[in-house]
Amino acid sequence: MFGLKRIVIAQHERGVYMQDRNVVKVLEPGIYRIFDLTGRIAVEVHNLTVAEFNHPYLDVLVKEHRDLVDQYFQFVELGEYEVGLVYKNGKLADILAPGTRQLYWKGLVDVKVEVVNIEHDFALAKDKARLIAHARMNSMPREVINYVTAGEVADNHAGLLIVDGKLLDVLKPGLYAFWKFNRNIKVEQIELRLQAMEVQGQEILSKDKVSLRVNLTAQYQIADPVAARSKLSNMNDYVYREMQFALRQAVGTRTLDTLLGEKDALDRVIFDSVKEKISEFGIEVRSVGVKDVILPGDMKEILNQVVEAEKVAQANVIKRREETAATRSLLNTARLMEDNPTLMRLKELEVLEKVTEKVDRLTVFGGLDGIMKDTVRINLQSG
Repeated sequence: MFGLKRIVIAQHERGVYMQDRNVVKVLEPGIYRIFDLTGRIAVEVHNLTVAEFNHPYLDVLVKEHRDLVDQYFQFVELGEYEVGLVYKNGKLADILAPGTRQLYWKGLVDVKVEVVNIEHDFALAKDKARLIAHARMNSMPREVINYVTAGEVADNHAGLLIVDGKLLDVLKPGLYAFWKFNRNIKVEQIELRLQAMEVQGQEILSKDKVSLRVNLTAQYQIADPVAARSKLSNMNDYVYREMQFALRQAVGTRTLDTLLGEKDALDRVIFDSVKEKISEFGIEVRSVGVKDVILPGDMKEILNQVVEAEKVAQANVIKRREETAATRSLLNTARLMEDNPTLMRLKELEVLEKVTEKVDRLTVFGGLDGIMKDTVRINLQSG
């Protein structure tokens, strides 16, 4: 029939009946025949599987038709510092920003909204932080990820919570999430483990004007991350610079011989100097050591000559000492032989034994006494 409209509302649907662009009522499931010759009536059909009722007349509906709102919708209105956690059928599905007004259809989807005040406490609970930080795009709207700042503090690190440029808290290792609404949030990580630093290739003049290249290694640790972060713009650069200064000062006040001979003392001086300066910034030095002292080519040659001369002198001293000892031993032996004829005879026999070892054939005249007398006499004559 002309002017008659047939409207079908299924079980999973609701219809918003509007006349002259004003909401009049909500149509429940059924078949409706509406007579409208002038086109003043319209029915908007909404699928209840989409629980959100997003409509340009939402504010009007809430204000003018509160009875319809209470009957068919769940109404949520958030304050300036309130966030809504939307659970659908028991699962976290969405987040409402502060100041939001939202209607949800009653019936098909079980919707519950948890309202959280974030004016002072803007950290998410641990269980919710994990859900949101690891949310998949298909399980939660894309903009939800932008509502939260997630930060994971690694083991052996400290996390510094900075809100609107101000350091507010120190975080232990773990996963954290914070609401970004009405504030700028950042989590910085500070390494707490022992760290090594190399100060290489430093060109330094010793006290006696010898140009050296010195390599230094050090180990340090952040003891107070708050002090280190608040007082220093770059912790590693500061420690490196202080190591450089301490090394230059220690080398510049010592001669080359002192540096080469007392490396342990040089390490202690640098350690004490650096430790005193950087401890006020929450940094502790654990060890400092000079790895290499590199000399220029001509200085190496000179030092090699000096060392060689020293070794030759030491060898001459040892040789003279041995000669003196040998002479003293011969003198003591001669004195003993002079006072002891038997010892003299034994020495003669020893000499005779050495002589006979080199003789191929020996003819004896006059017996053993003759041999001994002639041998001794020969030795005396030859001596």
